[in-house]
Amino acid sequence: MQRVAKFYKVSYQQFEKDWIDTFGQSDNIKDIYEAIKLPKRATTGSAGYDFFAPMQIVIKPGETIKIPTGIRVEILENWVLKCYPRSGLGFKFRLQLNNTVGIIDSDYFNSSNEGHIFCKLTNDTNENKTVSINQGDGFVQGIFIEYGITFDDEVSAKRDGGFGSTTKTR
Repeated sequence: MQRVAKFYKVSYQQFEKDWIDTFGQSDNIKDIYEAIKLPKRATTGSAGYDFFAPMQIVIKPGETIKIPTGIRVEILENWVLKCYPRSGLGFKFRLQLNNTVGIIDSDYFNSSNEGHIFCKLTNDTNENKTVSINQGDGFVQGIFIEYGITFDDEVSAKRDGGFGSTTKTR
């Protein structure tokens, strides 16, 4: 098996900034940050790396929540991390990522936001079920995929930013 990436926490300063931007000021941001676990596979046969909830997550039917994971990933060139809801949560609750599949490019790691990975989830249940995920439980999984480019590709621009930042180059 080829090893293509390494997970890290973002700095506390970046996490605090993004947490406050998302949820407002809180007294326990440092405790939340310290408890963040790096993504990992559950078994040797698992393709996905589980991302663990940095806090208790409750999403009522039809609600959406944006979660700063506190995680960044350094990926070899020509590889991408694709993120999906954990399959059990999708199956039981119709929990969905708002962008359907999260795409984390290899050059996102060096972005001005440290490559901080966010997950925006919607409870799209049609059975009136509330999603409840405990702090530290897996809620999203990421799978590394190799990709190719066209023969006539001549891109030289560099990313500088977060969501939608492929159009914000330096």
